[in-house]
Amino acid sequence: MKLSVPGRVTATAVVATVSLLAGGSIAGAAPAGQPAVAAAPDIPVANVKAHLTQLQSIATANGGNRAHGRTGYKASLDYVKAKLDAAGFTTTIQQFTSSGRTGYNLVADWPGGDTSQVVMSGSHLDSVTAGPGINDNGSGSAAVLETALAVSRAGYQPTKHLRFAWWGAEELGMVGSRYYVNRLSTTDRSRISGYLNFDMIGSPNPGYFVYDDDPAIEKTFKAYYAGLGVPTEIETEGDGRSDHAPFKNAGVPVGGLFSGADYVKTAAQAAKWGGTSGLAFDRCYHSSCDTTANIDDTALDRNSDAVAYAVWELSR
Repeated sequence: MKLSVPGRVTATAVVATVSLLAGGSIAGAAPAGQPAVAAAPDIPVANVKAHLTQLQSIATANGGNRAHGRTGYKASLDYVKAKLDAAGFTTTIQQFTSSGRTGYNLVADWPGGDTSQVVMSGSHLDSVTAGPGINDNGSGSAAVLETALAVSRAGYQPTKHLRFAWWGAEELGMVGSRYYVNRLSTTDRSRISGYLNFDMIGSPNPGYFVYDDDPAIEKTFKAYYAGLGVPTEIETEGDGRSDHAPFKNAGVPVGGLFSGADYVKTAAQAAKWGGTSGLAFDRCYHSSCDTTANIDDTALDRNSDAVAYAVWELSR
């Protein structure tokens, strides 16, 4: 981020119960005589962590970081692209220049769905030069990747079109995502029904923050966490300071999740989420210690499942 599991079954059951009480049917359930729409799968946290291990190895082999314009960033992009290509996605690399160095965005489209209604999920893939960037933002990048791979494994064919993206040079001021948005035609921008952003979702002293930009997207994430019995708060620490900002500024509905950066966890937050009050959500933010040891598995697991839940619910 640029700054100046158990429970899946329980969550699904509770959300379904609330829906039945409210309207007599489960959201997304098919009318009589039509096939039911598959529920979102559980995202194996072990798979997400395996991607983080690979990103750590890439950083270690490339000067300790995966920053814009450095070999570690391009190797990270190549790793993600290879996984997506093998899974049947149509991938596109978008090249740009910033601070005298070449940067890259990676965009992956899942075949099918109504391309006039695009549900897009993204995360920035670059780190700062100071460290490997495993929480910021390997965590979001790995969760989005594993959700995309889950789409492929499930052979999911939603009503809407699914697009996933990994942005370059976010740490320099959302350069990659802004480059992408600025080159969309007015018509193409209008076709994006929602952009979901995931930047830092495995913080070691985590909070559970939901963007409050678009009401429908916000409601979707809150419903998921209500099903888990996990309270959430509105995200304010990184508001407008990650890759959702260019989309929001262009009029695209946006939403997302965040587990906290260098703001300090309060006693009230520790009481409801656990962890340690008086310490930052991520003490290794933008530091060399942002390694695979800098991840809370429970937060990573819950947030990864929430990514998939939102993708499935919003694309039906």
